[in-house]
Amino acid sequence: MNREGDIGLAVLVVEDVAETRDGIEWLLKADGYRVTVARDERDAIESARLKRPDLILVSLAGQPREVIVTARRIRERAQVGELVPIVVFCIGEIAEGDEVAIGQNVHITRPDNFNQLRSLITRLLGTIQRPPESRQFIRYEREIYEHQ
Repeated sequence: MNREGDIGLAVLVVEDVAETRDGIEWLLKADGYRVTVARDERDAIESARLKRPDLILVSLAGQPREVIVTARRIRERAQVGELVPIVVFCIGEIAEGDEVAIGQNVHITRPDNFNQLRSLITRLLGTIQRPPESRQFIRYEREIYEHQ
């Protein structure tokens, strides 16, 4: 796992509760991920188009089926492709601590702690290796967005 400050893999966190969003962002950044946050579907689509995440983490209020549809729509409308995994927090549909793959690289989970979420993200992103030239492009791309 990367240390903070390294160019890591990118995670888009879509969370409608500010305190939860801030906490997830902080924990993922501490693990070395480049984190972008969005508060709703519209923000998530725009952010995903600009930042090209390696994983999309969605935790929105609503019925689990609706949240899953929203998560797939974010990936589709942002045109990031089905290779980008989606992790959806679902309360009530599955037991605490469980995770279920539901197809199209979409996983629903109800982690009982951050270490469990960390393990899932690590497993899903573990096969992604950016070539050195890609890392250089990401560094350049980030500098452009930070100076706008």
